[in-house]
Amino acid sequence: MGLPAEKIGAANGETVWFYSRLPFGRHTYAVRVGPDGVMRAIEQRLTVQNMQKLVAGETTAKDVRALFGPPYRVTRFARQQRDVWEYPMYNQVQVEYNLFVQFSYDGVLREALFLREMRNDVGGPADFK
Repeated sequence: MGLPAEKIGAANGETVWFYSRLPFGRHTYAVRVGPDGVMRAIEQRLTVQNMQKLVAGETTAKDVRALFGPPYRVTRFARQQRDVWEYPMYNQVQVEYNLFVQFSYDGVLREALFLREMRNDVGGPADFK
């Protein structure tokens, strides 16, 4: 799998290694490694089930980073005082979507938007030339 995109310390001395396939693969794999260096599990983290764990006003940027790993893109909206992390992913039936997670400057989740990728839709940007 190569070098991980990021490593984050977790409970019980474990470390989570994130292997991102963004933006084209729309997957981020988390490999949990125990304190003894032995792999415990591999899981795909960019799922609708994990997205449903996000709670506006409670979830922090640190929580999101530990859940999804590094975002594909980070955008700052200075006038709204928000940082937006983008995660390209699939819905339950493998249709391309983008998850936009918005944080206020204090690192608290304010809004999460799950929007369908329009480029493949009839009448979408690919049809306008």
